[in-house]
Amino acid sequence: MATTSSPAAQALGRFGLWRRGALLTPELAAQAEGLGYTAVWIGGSPDADLVIAEQLLDATERLAVATGIVNIWTSPAEEVAASFHRLERTHPGRFLLGIGIGHREALGERYQKPYAALTSYLDVLDAEGVPAERRVISALGPRTLKLAAERSAGTHPYMTTPVHTRFARDIVGPGGLIAPEQRLAPDLDVAAARATAREFLSRYLALTNYRRTLESHGFTTAELENGATDDAVDALVPHGTPADLAAALRAHLEAGADHVCIQVLPASEDPLPALAALAGELGLGRPQ
Repeated sequence: MATTSSPAAQALGRFGLWRRGALLTPELAAQAEGLGYTAVWIGGSPDADLVIAEQLLDATERLAVATGIVNIWTSPAEEVAASFHRLERTHPGRFLLGIGIGHREALGERYQKPYAALTSYLDVLDAEGVPAERRVISALGPRTLKLAAERSAGTHPYMTTPVHTRFARDIVGPGGLIAPEQRLAPDLDVAAARATAREFLSRYLALTNYRRTLESHGFTTAELENGATDDAVDALVPHGTPADLAAALRAHLEAGADHVCIQVLPASEDPLPALAALAGELGLGRPQ
């Protein structure tokens, strides 16, 4: 189980919703809060003005709002810092800034010396007064995980499994936040669930950073080729009953995570029915 009781972990609680910013609404955030979820993560590289975070905070009472993630290449650190302070003035302690380097395939020539760019970005956040304990880094490999432990509250890994969560805990140590994203296909039809999963995975299995990470933590190259094997698909995108899905989420906690960010697939569909069914299985609203 997770061993940290850091302020960031306490603010996030155990389970939150991860959803692309284009698909998030204030109404959805309020409904998720009503179900007992304690955080909403804004995916899809939100703009530096963080207006969407402000809207979600305005619509809720206690919910933590985090970015998963602000892309360091497209959102200038000075602008992001100013937005952070604006949110802190109106909703103190409820916003967590997640940052990351994105993907070489999406950025092309702009993607130069990503580790150095990340440290420079953190330097600016420091200079602009954004506290280290109020930010997290999307980290996958050991070098970036160490940086996350040293210069932020911890890490928000994406497209990983509990195997990577245990690896991250070993590097980050007992005091750092680990908040992995976990995608789920809440479908009892195995063939339909796998079709949903493969459609989602088709993009991510073509990205170098995710592919390298998966092949370093439990998957062979052959398992991830040609749409991936059924076993690999099921491991990456669990499906089944609410009890099955809750077990997949708890596996991250048992591997050392503090908080799990739930992404419901297909992303274009309303996630509330699945979130409502999961809330009972997860004991939301009761001591956990």
